[in-house]
Amino acid sequence: MTSFIRDFHHPYEPYAIQQELMTAVYDCIAEGKVGIFESPTGTGKSLSLICSTLTWLREEQERAADPAVDLDGHDGEPTWLGEQARRQRTEKLVQHRLDLESRLDKIRDNEARQKRMYEGSEPAAKRAKGSLDSRHMEVEDEHQFVLDDYESDSEARESASANKTPGPFSAATLHLMQKLGGPSTLATPNTDIELTDDLKVFFCSRTHSQLTQFISELRRVHLPPAPWADQERGSSFNGVQQRNVVKHLPLGSRKNLCINPQVLNAGNAVAINERCLDLQQPSTPQDKKCTFLPNKDNEVLVNDFRDHALAKIRDVEDLGILGKHLRICPYYSARATIKPSEVFPQKSWAEMDKYLTETQIVTLPYQLLLMKSAREALGISLKDHVVVIDEAHNLMDAISSMYSIAVTQSQLNRCQAQLRAYLQKFRKRLQGKNRVYVTQTVRLIDSISECLEKTMSATRNNEIQVSVSDLMGGKGVDQINLYKLVRYLGQSKLARKVDSYIDFALQKGANGGSDSHGGTTPVLTHVQGFLQSLMNPAAEGRFFAERDESKAMTLKYMLLDPTFHFKEVVDDARAVVLAGGTMSPMGDYARHLFSYVPPERLKTWSCGHIIPEGNLFVRCIGQSSYGMELDFSFAKRESMPMIDALGNCLLHMAATIPDGLVVFFPSYAYLTYVLTQWQTLTGNSITTRTRLEKLKPVFQESKVASHVEDVLQQYSKAINDGRGGILLSVVGGKLSEGINFSDKLGRGVAVVGLPFPNIHTAQWKAKLEYIERSIVDRGGSSMEGKAAGREFYENACMRAVNQSIGRAIRHQKDFASILLLDRRYSTPRIADKLPSWIKQALPLANTAPAFSETVRGLRNFFQAKQ
Repeated sequence: MTSFIRDFHHPYEPYAIQQELMTAVYDCIAEGKVGIFESPTGTGKSLSLICSTLTWLREEQERAADPAVDLDGHDGEPTWLGEQARRQRTEKLVQHRLDLESRLDKIRDNEARQKRMYEGSEPAAKRAKGSLDSRHMEVEDEHQFVLDDYESDSEARESASANKTPGPFSAATLHLMQKLGGPSTLATPNTDIELTDDLKVFFCSRTHSQLTQFISELRRVHLPPAPWADQERGSSFNGVQQRNVVKHLPLGSRKNLCINPQVLNAGNAVAINERCLDLQQPSTPQDKKCTFLPNKDNEVLVNDFRDHALAKIRDVEDLGILGKHLRICPYYSARATIKPSEVFPQKSWAEMDKYLTETQIVTLPYQLLLMKSAREALGISLKDHVVVIDEAHNLMDAISSMYSIAVTQSQLNRCQAQLRAYLQKFRKRLQGKNRVYVTQTVRLIDSISECLEKTMSATRNNEIQVSVSDLMGGKGVDQINLYKLVRYLGQSKLARKVDSYIDFALQKGANGGSDSHGGTTPVLTHVQGFLQSLMNPAAEGRFFAERDESKAMTLKYMLLDPTFHFKEVVDDARAVVLAGGTMSPMGDYARHLFSYVPPERLKTWSCGHIIPEGNLFVRCIGQSSYGMELDFSFAKRESMPMIDALGNCLLHMAATIPDGLVVFFPSYAYLTYVLTQWQTLTGNSITTRTRLEKLKPVFQESKVASHVEDVLQQYSKAINDGRGGILLSVVGGKLSEGINFSDKLGRGVAVVGLPFPNIHTAQWKAKLEYIERSIVDRGGSSMEGKAAGREFYENACMRAVNQSIGRAIRHQKDFASILLLDRRYSTPRIADKLPSWIKQALPLANTAPAFSETVRGLRNFFQAKQ
């Protein structure tokens, strides 16, 4: 009996593993599960995710709209009457869809004719107001730096209820979003179709560049018209052609989408957010307000933006161009297009005519999805929608990083000086609560600064854990209501007032106690973020005081447990899909991110590669050519015999592997140390570095991000010129993620040692202690807790290794060798944490063969490819 093979409308003939991945993702969504999917880079993962999610979405919408499905169950009524009623409602639904598509078709045709004008021109309208020319906000006098009255805590509570999460988004923004999302605001009677909140797929990735790549893949997919709609159209609408264009909306920050130079001149994202909100305040003069902001007078432009945005698949840059052309804010108009999501319920036929069966997919970067404050500000609800997170291998680290923050002693000192200068100038003008809260802010920052200095002066360690009680141990600080103070700082815009005054005072020649730093985040804004972390639950994070090599001191808050911050996403969403090229080892997700998810709702899936078995050569190398055991553990890796053995191994590899050889080291410090030793003469022989250079040019990854592209270009040029190349990189560095070493660029990928984090740091000690305690709190034993900590520690190491070696194979015809230099890679505990497609290429016994056997195998492997 032939098994059913679903048609996912893949633009090409899918490989078997692509069909398997699409089926697995489809089933995960249909069953409402949380899925963790590993599909190696180069296997068409993104396209498979798109096809599977859109196919499920289309079928789910068809099921709700299919006239053959009697959703009301008309018991007792004549059959012909029920069929007629269903047919009438279906025709109305299809007509709604045809009307929208007709409008979008006109837009597409017009854009095709006027593409050049769209990208380069502006309307020849009067530009006196809302001009796109830059205009500097003039400073009139010192009065603008005085805080607005802030007298009533009850008023503050009402404001806080509208925006419970302090952050860069104000209650004014949420109020504006509510206005834009309301049907009474956006709907134009008799002319516009009501765009309801259909079921959506939220697709999230780390960066805008990755989302741009995803969008280019989305453009390849073409879904056929719905069968029932096609049938109805043929009989009722005279065969009018219907195009099923995916309705897609990219979301971005103000920094990505703002078109007002007056706001963009603020520089960084935080300043841009605040400048935008300032221009919306009732106290802002009318001639200073942003003229691109949607309002009741330009609703037609918001509707035009919506239709243009949905007419074809666009990226964030396209929305910016569209906003400039229509002279309407893309940031807020995009939010009006998405409409806040609630639920996709089972609709009765009496309600069905209100809904459009439009395919909806929303793309957005990590921060806009993972941070609750961002979701609330953008009006995004994930309730009963589908969430797909690509490049999810570092999801837990990303969440922890978003909610962690550091502040230096110099920032605290500068903040103290600025606040004192501000108080000295405006003390007599500050009334009521303003004077109280500004004074409390100074007192609290003084306490934190004093704690940092005392803590580090009392210890020789460069890192030590501190408590909230230590940080708030200053005189009178115990009387401060931290929640009210943080709320005040967010609503009063104190940071922007202080920063603007300091710049003004410096320009006037006054001593503001600070250097001018216009265009950067106000230092008090950054410190304010740190103050907010003081309110976090004590169990989920820790504070640390640090001292670097230059004796500069820093306070850090580190989130230890990302579970709570992602739980809301999982609880709200209908299904959650995590996908990546290197998700192994997967155990951490179940134990530390989804510990509350029932096992039956959690789904894991991993596949092999699309390349033939003979296109990958993998070996664990446990000894050098002269039999020395390779052990790059911290205690042994700096010995000269070990470094000489490493050089000897790489010389044999470089002589055997054609074209490009990429070598990953565990850290920048160790790479620098090894290179220093390789450039040292031993006896009368030439240096190891010189011997390597005679075989292939040697290139080294730089810690400076701006230099990475130059190194990569030089490496690529050497290989394309036929000279080959050796690229010395770092696990977890810039070249270990997002860089494709396909074909000649990566015929060999080697990893030196195991990049374990320093377990003796205060931060790692706190992390492991937290894991051990959480296991015990859930009923486990102390031994089980220690085992879980060890497992997490090893997984952190191997996830970084897997991400680096995953760079080697990029397409079906690619071939490469992967060489793991350390005896520990042969141990089952470590080898089992490798991705399945790499484990499959290891010898069955996975014992480290003699080095000569490995070299011979390498030579035969590449000779067979000639």
